[in-house]
Amino acid sequence: MWWRFRRHKLAMAGTVIVLLFYLVVLVAPFLAYADPSASEAQRSLLPPQRIHWFADGRWAPHVYGLVGKRDPMTFKRVYTPDPALKIPVRLFTQGFEYRLFGLVPTTRHLIGVEGARPEDTLFVLGTDEQGRDLWSRLMYGTQTSLTIGLVGVAFSLVLGVMLGGVSGLYGGAVDSVIQRVIEIVRSIPTIPLWMGLAAALPNDWTVMQIYFAITIIISLVGWTELARVVRGRFLSLREEDFVTAAELSGSSQMSIIIHHLVPSFLSHIIAATTLAIPAMIISETSLSFLGLGLRPPAISWGVLLQQAQNIQALAISPWLLISAVPVIIVILALNFMGDGLRDAADPYGH
Repeated sequence: MWWRFRRHKLAMAGTVIVLLFYLVVLVAPFLAYADPSASEAQRSLLPPQRIHWFADGRWAPHVYGLVGKRDPMTFKRVYTPDPALKIPVRLFTQGFEYRLFGLVPTTRHLIGVEGARPEDTLFVLGTDEQGRDLWSRLMYGTQTSLTIGLVGVAFSLVLGVMLGGVSGLYGGAVDSVIQRVIEIVRSIPTIPLWMGLAAALPNDWTVMQIYFAITIIISLVGWTELARVVRGRFLSLREEDFVTAAELSGSSQMSIIIHHLVPSFLSHIIAATTLAIPAMIISETSLSFLGLGLRPPAISWGVLLQQAQNIQALAISPWLLISAVPVIIVILALNFMGDGLRDAADPYGH
């Protein structure tokens, strides 16, 4: 599989990109130089700030300080860069406190500024309507959205393999009931089903409760396709000699599923799982964008894109759409990676 997979150039490139994104998931607070919830109304909708790499002919990364003044026409406070005020940008600086990998308390961040607070002076991707730094929020949003994709696929994998395996191995009335349930779930339009289930969530739930509820909702819809595939494979394998030998040796049906049948087509399950992760990510982003998934103060790609619903706001501040870029990149990368795994796992391929 590895020899065939590495010949698929797009799949290899997609794999590298996916690994980089999940590295961001692990160290998101380290990459975020500003507190993602720190807001300042006066700095609302600041455009992305340019980092200047040289000063007086030498390497000296810096940004220009922002000077605010009142616009006499709109009475709105406007910030303009002042070239005379150069603020050095440094690596591995101190900032807000967080727990690295959720365990180690630290205040060290990848980048920061010298002699000032990053929340007041550094805006690599600009700010949103509440004056919160978009780069830092994008790092935390990547952590949330990609984690939901993995957790959702894990739930779907367990449901699909178990129910599909039981359906294919037992047959009869059990198979009929499970197949009718799958047909009912697949016959309901996906978006209205998500909207109905998500809208039923209580408004007073915490961010963590909504997070797990959305994960379960997405999983309950996504397990059916894998269950069908597993059932078909089990129907073709249950008459094989090794299954009969396991039954004669006294193995239980669940043991046969887990220890004998699943490993026989594990490569196909891996490929199907990889192709299912993009659907999970799109589901969470769509629900949160519509206001039915994760809600502020939670941070995800869909939550960040909520402010991009207003055409007038987009015309004035197009950088609010920046959260759509990682969605497109990671979905394409996962699909290329899944295609490569599927081709590599195909025993009849060349």
